[in-house]
Amino acid sequence: MPDIDSPATLAELLDHHDYLADEGLATAAYLAVRMGRPLFLEGEAGVGKTELAKTLAAILGAPLIRLQCYEGLDAAQALYDWDFARQLLHLKAAEAAGAADAGALEGEIYDRRFLIARPLLRALETQPSVLLVDEVDRADDEFEAFLLEVLSDFTITIPELGTISAVTPPVVVVTSNRTREVHDALKRRCLYHWLEHPGFDLEVAILLRRLPGCTERLASDVARAAGRLRAADLVKPPGIAETLDWAEALLTLGAAELNPDLAAVTLGAVLKYREDQETVRARRLLAAPAAPVRDSSDGTRGRG
Repeated sequence: MPDIDSPATLAELLDHHDYLADEGLATAAYLAVRMGRPLFLEGEAGVGKTELAKTLAAILGAPLIRLQCYEGLDAAQALYDWDFARQLLHLKAAEAAGAADAGALEGEIYDRRFLIARPLLRALETQPSVLLVDEVDRADDEFEAFLLEVLSDFTITIPELGTISAVTPPVVVVTSNRTREVHDALKRRCLYHWLEHPGFDLEVAILLRRLPGCTERLASDVARAAGRLRAADLVKPPGIAETLDWAEALLTLGAAELNPDLAAVTLGAVLKYREDQETVRARRLLAAPAAPVRDSSDGTRGRG
């Protein structure tokens, strides 16, 4: 694990892994690592929340353990479950071998080897590790309360086996696309940072960094067009992930710049809703070059 002694050092390491972070994000991530506090990242889809967790795992030389949240997710699916099929096979094998001690058999079937570790348990048992709780806003309130309990002391109790505590707590990144408000209790447990879409200058830098074959002209054209689309009140404005896809699609077609004809035939790489594509075509948003969209945020914010 590298010696991360300041936010600036972490920002340099993130940059080395092609993730460009401003001072605010680098400071939040640094404090999360040093203080052992979960980092709650909120923002629109595609602004680099998940990618930050992946990059932190690469920097720390730790496995990334991902818990993808969804409606109906419960504790068993996130924490652990028993392998009933293997337990049943063990019982049948014991019966065939003539085992008769019911108490001993019961103890055997609840052995650790029959336990299926889900993401939360794996993160507690793996040192070091980075735990990504992705899109927590998609989970139910009940799961949110359960998650808060686990993140409070990084300890869980399995009735058949006892208490399991993390020797070294994982670095935790919790993300939300803000499809609903997450309860204050969970946010209070975490350090918080809001990620916005990158401004023009930063988006150009990201495109040039992540797509070596991309020219500055093409990167500038794509970044300007993306800025126009984000200002157009679409169902799903493009994030940096979609912008990268768009630029890569244009490169695959051999484009050196973005013109209206190319924009029209490649919209599927950047806009993933039919309504948004129809809006763009009807309003001719990409029919003429746009003025540069300058970064009005405080500093630069990068996405890997």
